[in-house]
Amino acid sequence: MNTRNLINYCARATMSLLVVLFIACEKPQFEEKSAEVQNDANVILRFTQFEQEGFLTRAATDITELCSRLNIAVFDSEGTKVKTVAQAKGDESYGTVALSLAADTYKLVVMAHNCDGFATITSMEKVTFPNNKVTDTFYYYGDLVVTTEKQTYDLTLTRAVAMFRMVLTDESIPSSVAKFKFYYLGGSSTFSPADGYGCVQSKQTEIRTLADDGVYEIYTLPHSEEDVLTKLTVTALDANDNTVKEQVFENVPVTRNQVTRYTGSFFGEGGGGGTASGNLRMTANPEWDSVNAFTF
Repeated sequence: MNTRNLINYCARATMSLLVVLFIACEKPQFEEKSAEVQNDANVILRFTQFEQEGFLTRAATDITELCSRLNIAVFDSEGTKVKTVAQAKGDESYGTVALSLAADTYKLVVMAHNCDGFATITSMEKVTFPNNKVTDTFYYYGDLVVTTEKQTYDLTLTRAVAMFRMVLTDESIPSSVAKFKFYYLGGSSTFSPADGYGCVQSKQTEIRTLADDGVYEIYTLPHSEEDVLTKLTVTALDANDNTVKEQVFENVPVTRNQVTRYTGSFFGEGGGGGTASGNLRMTANPEWDSVNAFTF
């Protein structure tokens, strides 16, 4: 091989090596689309809920009036997450989600809530919330069938949580009291959309400032249709977090979409392939099924 051929050979070899190195170092980038509606989207999700006006009549209103944040995840048939969207009230397109999906059958998970941050949809069996705080929360879990034809879906969200409501009948609250701390065991702060219930045993803590009407509300995710908070400790605190008065409630019944109300005097005596286009409309019923009332 003469000198010129040797130089050409070395130059070609060097160029081939650089190409291989470039390909090997390049990693695929996955961009999550958040608030903006994509121009090439072929599936549109719109979120509304049903507000019950009477026993049989209902009027549709936006679910964005109930919840300040939306998290959506789409999973393929193998359980791999293929799309995620996160929206907050104030976003230009809040309440309208645009997706581009190939024709297939997917699983759709929707979480509507009022947390200070976005929920994390890890899988169809696990959703966590910022700082493990649970707010009024709705969800949808089901099939999303995308075909080559344009589709419109009307989907109803279901309330995922139970509420504990404490109603104080004290004529006056000690002037030193600044807030109430609720520490409770037995519920869950992690949710399984596939099951529709909480999926871990949690220790939950909530702080509520003084309420003029004496009403304090907290939420949890029940593990089953009939569940209990094994221990609920309510502590009245002063501005320096010193205990003024404390009461303990045990085996507090909690049921999804129901309110457990405890009423009493806290400080009185004894207190202790192809693509398809589709429109999806999300609905939810904001009316709690019932209120289970107790006195203390």
